[in-house]
Amino acid sequence: MGMHIFFSGIGGAGANSIALLAKEAGYDISGSDAKDSSTIDYLKSHGIENIYIGQTSDNISRLHTTKPIDKFVYSSALPLTHINHPELEFCRQNNIPTLKHDEFLAGFINEQKLQLIAVAGTHGKSTTTAMAVWLAKQLGLKVSWSVGAKMSFAETGHFELGSKYFICETDEFDRKFLSFYPEVSLISGLDWDHPDIYPTRESYYQAFSEFIDQSNLTYLWHDDAEKLVLEANNRLKIIDEKDPRIDEKLKLPGHVNRLDAWLVAQAFQVILDKPVDELLDKLSAFPGLSRRFEQLVPNLYTDYAHTPPKIRGALQLAHETAGDNVVVIYEGLHNTRQHFIKDELASLFDSVKRLYIVPSYLAREDENLELLTPEKLLDLLSNSAKSKAEPAELDNKLRSAINSHLEHGDLVLCLSAGGAGSLDEWLRREFTQ
Repeated sequence: MGMHIFFSGIGGAGANSIALLAKEAGYDISGSDAKDSSTIDYLKSHGIENIYIGQTSDNISRLHTTKPIDKFVYSSALPLTHINHPELEFCRQNNIPTLKHDEFLAGFINEQKLQLIAVAGTHGKSTTTAMAVWLAKQLGLKVSWSVGAKMSFAETGHFELGSKYFICETDEFDRKFLSFYPEVSLISGLDWDHPDIYPTRESYYQAFSEFIDQSNLTYLWHDDAEKLVLEANNRLKIIDEKDPRIDEKLKLPGHVNRLDAWLVAQAFQVILDKPVDELLDKLSAFPGLSRRFEQLVPNLYTDYAHTPPKIRGALQLAHETAGDNVVVIYEGLHNTRQHFIKDELASLFDSVKRLYIVPSYLAREDENLELLTPEKLLDLLSNSAKSKAEPAELDNKLRSAINSHLEHGDLVLCLSAGGAGSLDEWLRREFTQ
C-alpha cells in the first residue's frame, strides 16, 4: 500500500474528489468529517472505508498508532472556524506534515507531470469544469480531473495513468487558486465574493489578476476583462459574451449553461486543434451535474446557486422551462453572505410566482453579524416580492406546499447550500427515497 494520506473533512466538495483521485493514484486514503452525509456513503462505496464521523484527537491518534499517517490534508476553512482543531493539533504535536487541499493537489499535479487546465471564477466553476471533462471523454482523451460536484458520467475525481492533462476546478476562497500555475485557465465569471477574505472589490480582482499572471494562457469574458482592466494579448484571449452564435449553435437549456459551454469550446479548439462546431455539437449533449438545476422528481429542481448572478442564471433557466409558473425555495449559503448581498436580494425574486425562505445554511460565520432569519430576509425584499413570499422551515408544512405546487403544474426551484442538514439533503430524503 502507498503513502497514507488522511483527509480532514473528507465529505466536503473539495476534499472528496481529491481523495478519490489520490486513491486511484495508489495512495492509502482515510479521513474524517464532522457529519455523516451521502458523500461519505459515496466515498465508502468507492473503496475509501476508513472514515471517522466526529473529528477528535482520540480517533486520529488510534488510527495513527495502527497505520501511521504520512500526510494530513485539510480544508482552508478548518483553521478559520476552529483555530485549535483537535486533528490539526495532534498532527502538529506528532510532526505529521500538514497540507491544505490546494497545496496537496498542486504538488500531485507537479509530481505526475500533468498539464493543468484550470477553471476559476465566482460562479460557473463546477459546471464549466464538468463540461470540460465531458468533452474530453467524448473525444476519447486520456485526462485526469477534480470537480467540486457529482456527475452522472464520471466520478468527482479521477487519475488516469498516462494522461497529459489535469482538468481542475480551482477556488478563490482563502486565495487557494494561487497555489496553481496552469497551462490553460478558463475564467467562468467574476463578481466580488468572500468579503471575509477579500475586504474590497479591488482585492478580489487583484487575486484573479495574479492567477491570470500565473497561467500560460487564459480565456476570459469581455465584461470580466474590463473589470480587471486587461487587454487581449498572446497569453490572454478575450471572448465576447454577446456573440449571437452562443444561443444559436448550442442546444443546452439555460443561457448560463450555453455561456459555460462556449467558453470551454473556445479553449479546447486551440488546445486540441479541433473544429469548434464539432466541440459545440458534443457540448450540446452535456447531461448536467448534481445540484445544478438537477431534477429530483418531475418539476422539482435543486440548484447550488448562491451568488446573485448565479441565482439570476438559475431563474432564467427555470423561466425558460416553465414560463411564469416558477416557485422558489431559498436557503442562503452563509449568514455572512446574506449581509453582503442583501441589497441585490431585494429585487432578485420579483419574477417568481411564490417564494419560501428557509433558514440560511450556517458555516464560517462572522459572529458579530446579526443573524438574518427568514423573517428578516423577507423584510429586505421589494414590495413585489414580499407580496408572494413567506418564511418556512424544513418540515411537513413545506413538504405539503411543494407537493401542492407540483400537483398544480408549477416548477419548484430549490436554491440550496447543500451538505449535511441542508435543504438539498432534506429534499432528497423527503422526495426521492
